[in-house]
Amino acid sequence: MPVRFVKTSLFAAFALLLGAAAARANEPSYGPNTYDRTLEALIAHEDVAGRGGWPKVPSSVTALKPDAQGPDVALLKHRLMLSGDLAPSSLPGDIYDASVIDAVKRFQRRHGLSDLGTVGRLTLKALNVPVETRLNQLTATLERLKGKGFAFAERYVVVNIPGASVEAVENGIVQRRHLAIVGRADRQSPVLQASITSVNLNPYWTAPTSIVKADIIPKMRKEPDFLAKSHMRLLGAENREIDPATVNWAGLTSPYFTVRQDPGPDNALGQLKIDMPNSEAVYLHDTPKKSLFRNDVRFNSSGCARVEGVRDLAAWLLEGSEWTLASLEAEIARGERKDIRLKKSVPVAWVYLTGWQGADGQVQFREDIYGLDTPQGIVTSTIQPRKPKPKPPVETSAPKPPTVPRPAQTTTASN
Repeated sequence: MPVRFVKTSLFAAFALLLGAAAARANEPSYGPNTYDRTLEALIAHEDVAGRGGWPKVPSSVTALKPDAQGPDVALLKHRLMLSGDLAPSSLPGDIYDASVIDAVKRFQRRHGLSDLGTVGRLTLKALNVPVETRLNQLTATLERLKGKGFAFAERYVVVNIPGASVEAVENGIVQRRHLAIVGRADRQSPVLQASITSVNLNPYWTAPTSIVKADIIPKMRKEPDFLAKSHMRLLGAENREIDPATVNWAGLTSPYFTVRQDPGPDNALGQLKIDMPNSEAVYLHDTPKKSLFRNDVRFNSSGCARVEGVRDLAAWLLEGSEWTLASLEAEIARGERKDIRLKKSVPVAWVYLTGWQGADGQVQFREDIYGLDTPQGIVTSTIQPRKPKPKPPVETSAPKPPTVPRPAQTTTASN
């Protein structure tokens, strides 16, 4: 279908954004209409860029608190208005009032940050990303979405890697949203499509050879009791256990054994794994390091996705069977390994969305953690890189609101 984009005044667009957000916040970030909506966002941002973009915000705004007053507040309000986060009707003025707090929170949510309503380091960084960079992100996302051919079934799961998040979708509505921890830059989570087939309780973890070489062997050189403390075993031919004391760890370069961790709460997979057979050998799982979910920046894994509240997600996947959250909890408490096959597999897509427009009309941005938002990062890309235009020096006095209304746009660190 052709994309229809009607330019509206910033006043009307902002009101539309608020109403749509309340009504459609439960629609998925990745669905059949994501491409068309993101194209709308690209058009809107092209218009913003054509009008000069938005001003750079000084670092002094990080010292602002509610009820503060002055030129920094006025500049912040101007910046938030240009991105559609602050209603134009709140201008002019230089007071950090409730409307500014709400606008900062809205901006933070759109960028995957904790919505505290004050400007921290990460929020300042996001505010000062030039509109040309945002255009590149939207264009790169559109390139990646082309021709993916994902089957948006009645029930499916989405892992957005830059967003470090998971959505469980049924009949076009998000039933569950989960924070996730995904691969760090040197151990990237892959973009793929697969099917979830089973839930594994109290799983073993067999360390990949790459992790044995990069992590476990160096650990054993420094801490000879590391394997014992971590409840790990060395297994040789026919799964015969090898005594770690017999291994020449100092000279070992290529392991001749596998390393397997026993089930339990300290297991690297936690106490539950969601299996989705694929060529990249990645999956969704629990973790014993649950404090990491409190961070705004959650790129800490070796490629798999750790999921906050993964037992709830497993219960959702097993709906229609005899398994409930309560029965899963009881079975996990027994401490025995168990595989539960889904009666019907559920499609899952691991996607790389750094800029997209949701069904609620809000444009979302996340950091390009893997550096893929470039022509080199996209195969057969048609991206034309945009460079920021020189901006005039920031005025020290309160900026004047624009005379021409502009279209609104329809990720533990400080935020």
